[in-house]
Amino acid sequence: MKMAALNILSQPWPPTPSLSVSNCYYSFCNTSKSNSSNKSHSLSHSYHFSLLSSLYGSNRPYPSSKLSAMPTHFSKSGILLAGSGCSWMQDNSMRHNNAAGSECGQGQLYSVFPTQPAEVSSVQDLFSFICSGPLINKLGLTPEAVAECIDKWLSYGLHLCRLFQLNELYLTEPQKVRLYHYYIPVFFWCDDQISQHRSLYKDGEDIPPLVIGFSAPQGCGKTTLVFALNYLFQITGRKSASISIDDFYLTAEGQAKLREANPGNALLELRGNAGSHDLTFSVETLSDLSKLSKEGMKMKLPRYDKSAYNGKGDRADPSTWPEVEGPLTVVLFEGWMLGFKPLPVEVVKAVDPQLETVNKNLEAYYDAWYKFIKAWIIIKIKDPSCVYQWRLQAEIAMREAGNPGMSDDEVKDFVSRYLPAYNAYLPTLYSEGPEGSDPKRLVLVEIDEGRNPILGN
Repeated sequence: MKMAALNILSQPWPPTPSLSVSNCYYSFCNTSKSNSSNKSHSLSHSYHFSLLSSLYGSNRPYPSSKLSAMPTHFSKSGILLAGSGCSWMQDNSMRHNNAAGSECGQGQLYSVFPTQPAEVSSVQDLFSFICSGPLINKLGLTPEAVAECIDKWLSYGLHLCRLFQLNELYLTEPQKVRLYHYYIPVFFWCDDQISQHRSLYKDGEDIPPLVIGFSAPQGCGKTTLVFALNYLFQITGRKSASISIDDFYLTAEGQAKLREANPGNALLELRGNAGSHDLTFSVETLSDLSKLSKEGMKMKLPRYDKSAYNGKGDRADPSTWPEVEGPLTVVLFEGWMLGFKPLPVEVVKAVDPQLETVNKNLEAYYDAWYKFIKAWIIIKIKDPSCVYQWRLQAEIAMREAGNPGMSDDEVKDFVSRYLPAYNAYLPTLYSEGPEGSDPKRLVLVEIDEGRNPILGN
């Protein structure tokens, strides 16, 4: 079989000091054009890459390398924090950094190389692995489409390896799944949604950014997914903004008033459930983002400080809010209860009588949030009890890394304030979708306890 080499980047990356890989080659089988004549080439840059060398089926020990430590938890404010429990990033290719506070997407990115030449594997292997993913058909991707743009899959995979500081030569199975069965397929779907959105406007018209909603329970990895997508938009030349429903929480003063107005209601005692968000502020922010369609336009994105007032939280000082510039192509809007809609009173009271007020509060959320969202990704879990395990894993990892974390009892109390809403509203969200959503612009991604996509029902 004839082989050819593929240079997946149009521009050279900054060289990695003391790591020579000049003998590494990138070979692949041309999967989109059978019976064509292929030539073998070495990579044109002085530092060469092999993404596929041991992607498939190798249990070889991880080679020594100069890998800088990377925090593995992303806070709602866009800050990377150590100890998320994201085991897919930790398997043999990551080290923890005990110091929190690296800006998401702002720091130096790294490429990691082994100390010996890698085995050559084929793009046919990668093509087969991609096509075996559970989301391919669901997202409207075909083997033909994958083959046609296999160079993009390679490029995006390598960029994500740099972002998460994974060794592209020795990816573990969970890492391969997370990149090629989850993040990259979802990115292609988002890209297609953007194309559909932009096709609705005539040449010369101002095109507002597409707002994509990501609804997923706490701890299932939605913030990391949005972080990866945001980065892929960045490296493909599109401006994007990410925001969370957490950024719209009431101020500490507003939360205190809500608590006083609902004495004895544990679901409204702390931030989280419907009623604990500043909906007027939400409308103002989302409206301003939707107008950010021209060069030179700027605005600051609100952020919430969960550490304020001994963990009760408060809106962060505006001087710390990140700034975004137009023209925006896409807004990635994520949250644990995004898409929940009010149900008959007797239904929610049967789950928990305290939900009656929360249910009433939900009536205002369509106009505040959902009407801005034109495409949806709903991440489905089989059992809400997973949320407790995921949160516990994250807190244990944070404590072991030397960072403040909740005790096991505090985690149980924390999650207990969300479980009634999960039990009441998730079944309808999964079966009907959010209010006003277009079924043709909604995808339901079912994940397992390892936070990886599965075929589902």
